[in-house]
Amino acid sequence: MRQPTVSVIIPTLNAEDEIGQLLSLLERQTLTPTEILVVDSSSDDNTAAEVKKHPSASLIVIDRSSFNHGGTRDLAFRKTTGEIVCFLTQDAIPESFEYLERLIRPILDNKEVVLSSGRQLPKSDARRFEQLVRSFNYPDTASVRGKEDLSAYGIKTFFASDVCSAYRRTAYIACGGFPQVTTNEDMLMAARFIANGYKVAYEPAATVFHSHNLTPLQQYERNKAIGYILESHSDELMGASEIGEGGRLVKAVSAQLLREGRMGEFFLFGIDCAARLLGNRAGRAEARKVAKK
Repeated sequence: MRQPTVSVIIPTLNAEDEIGQLLSLLERQTLTPTEILVVDSSSDDNTAAEVKKHPSASLIVIDRSSFNHGGTRDLAFRKTTGEIVCFLTQDAIPESFEYLERLIRPILDNKEVVLSSGRQLPKSDARRFEQLVRSFNYPDTASVRGKEDLSAYGIKTFFASDVCSAYRRTAYIACGGFPQVTTNEDMLMAARFIANGYKVAYEPAATVFHSHNLTPLQQYERNKAIGYILESHSDELMGASEIGEGGRLVKAVSAQLLREGRMGEFFLFGIDCAARLLGNRAGRAEARKVAKK
């Protein structure tokens, strides 16, 4: 069977310590990308110089103030030509040289699947509760979801992550592309696909190492942005709520920390959860206030 043409897009900001390794791994994939496009937000370091060491990659530079998670990715998408377009973040490191081949497999195997996301494993420096959160959010079980799965999966029906994802070009263009949003462009695109009768997949065999040890303030700000998007786009998300899934995560991670006797991590996880909840509520409140104006 003919292999499809595959483009890879990587947004960057001050990525000189990471981008070289990532590009080298992509160049050694069993499925060779047709093109690799790095979209840099006017880095202060040597990101551009590192990219230029790799002839397989091309570089465009945008003004940092114009970066938008949805808009910038859409801009980059439309500058590529691949039948399948993959996204990676600069700090997501593929676990194997078969990563791309495994990531796009659900799209090749099922014509209804137009978006596939990979599994994110914690990096070696991840806190214990962050390791457990990753394990909960990114299990080793594959799934394919459509509109008919909304009652079973809830908000998880629209699960997708542009940390490591692949899109079928024709469906992406037909559904209008990413909205101009500051975060969660992947989830909203998945919702658009599902509303139009397509399906989205999670493929755990396509694995990257990716995690962050966020401070409570960082977690608050991140979830404030997410809460704003979830509230302002609730109609597109078909009324699905994240409350039940969030509760299951808290119970699962807390129980494991207690079984391991990690009381310090249990306490810190409680603070992390409070920051998530308060941020989400603040973002939703702000979205409701804006909607009333």
